[in-house]
Amino acid sequence: MYYTIKETVAALKSGETTSEKLVRSSIDTFTADQKSEKPLNAFLEIYDDALEAARAADAEIASARKDGTIDRLFEEKPLLGVPFANKDNISSKGHRLTCSSKILEVYVAHYNATVVARLVEKGAIPLCRCNQDEFAMGSSTEYSIYGPTRNPINRDYVSGGSSGGSTAAVAANQALFGLGTETGGSVRLPASYCGIYGLKPTYGVLSRWGVVAYGSSLDQVGILGHTPEDIALPLSLMSGVDFYDDTSADLPDSDKLSNLSAYKDFSSLKIAVPKQFEEAKGLDGDVKKVFDDTKKWFSGKGAKIETVDLPVLDASIAAYYVIALSEAASNLSRFDGIRYGHRVDNGAGYDQLYVDTRSEGFGPEVKRRIIIGNYVLSEQFSGDTYKKGMSVRARIQREVAALFENYDIILCPVCPTPAFKLGEKYDDPLAMYLSDLYTVFVNLARIPSISIPAGESKDGLPIGIQFAGKMFSEAKILQLAQAWEEEHKGCGIPVKEGK
Repeated sequence: MYYTIKETVAALKSGETTSEKLVRSSIDTFTADQKSEKPLNAFLEIYDDALEAARAADAEIASARKDGTIDRLFEEKPLLGVPFANKDNISSKGHRLTCSSKILEVYVAHYNATVVARLVEKGAIPLCRCNQDEFAMGSSTEYSIYGPTRNPINRDYVSGGSSGGSTAAVAANQALFGLGTETGGSVRLPASYCGIYGLKPTYGVLSRWGVVAYGSSLDQVGILGHTPEDIALPLSLMSGVDFYDDTSADLPDSDKLSNLSAYKDFSSLKIAVPKQFEEAKGLDGDVKKVFDDTKKWFSGKGAKIETVDLPVLDASIAAYYVIALSEAASNLSRFDGIRYGHRVDNGAGYDQLYVDTRSEGFGPEVKRRIIIGNYVLSEQFSGDTYKKGMSVRARIQREVAALFENYDIILCPVCPTPAFKLGEKYDDPLAMYLSDLYTVFVNLARIPSISIPAGESKDGLPIGIQFAGKMFSEAKILQLAQAWEEEHKGCGIPVKEGK
């Protein structure tokens, strides 16, 4: 398996490798890993038609090489023959779509999600279905009917969530890049824990058509890769207005993404560091050191860094969970055992069928969030709590937008701590929710943010720092990340096999 998309495409064009070899390499790695003492559990299955698609790509490449049209072919299909990992809540036609939940364990997708369809159109090959927290509700990929996904850096630790499967697959070189989803940090958090890059785009830049909803006003498809270039190219191919998603939007400057360059003019760069994040309780000493080192790197390049006061950020966690859980309770009401998915029918009528199906089909964390969401939306509150959460969200959007009138990016950690041990927070939902302390404001403000691998803890675990920009500034934050990558080559933490 090659390390980057650019290396892979060059090898495919020259004939040094084939798409079939790439897919077989992933299959062999997956098969061997399943037999290990501590399986990574990133892949849930390899798609049965991946090899067939790889052979078709190889035939197309061979024909173009013979005709002398190989360069033109890869201009039309920049990802031809390149396999990618897919999260278990993004539809891939003809394959299971379970959201890592018992209630959907037999469901098969009838169509491709728009993001998958656009990648396939440009030659990419959907490789596998990856583990996740059930219905994307979690920060560790421990809430899955398939068991937890382990961290490839140290398999006694969590991979982060909810997109932990896609992230671990990329970090362990089982896939070149991966798709995840974000509601409050579910791409950036595992990217930080596993030491790779993870982008949460501006809300609407990537279509949500074919993605199972958690919190509709917050959900966004994200991308995971070894380098910023590995994120920029798929983003440029997937972005844009989609007829099937009224919230979708075009991405300005998308032409800068297909051949990403590093940011150069640091002397004019103004960086805001929220006071609320610097003074937050529970910030791990190792994370603080890496954060300080990142600030010094920017200062050394001539960037201007200022501490800013945004008191409304103190309310971001509360506002996020009120909104997200209310929308989750509403979205998950469709899983009733009648239309599709798992069904428990004891012949006691529809009401009991509904209760029995959902009681057996949903896991404990999903039930917890549905109950809280329904309580917030209950007649007792008449939706007032949800409305208040939305008003706080609107204020966050206004104040963050106003901040970007004077600053280029917001710089902050991704998570208060490095990855924690498996089982450490499983029964402590409050501690798990606080993992999102630095990430949820991005989703509430609907801005883009990228997690970069910036360093490691004393125990050798990766630590990520995030660059957040104004809406539709993906090109700028990716260029900044590319400048970081060219000097640091990630955080330099090798995957320790068998640890």
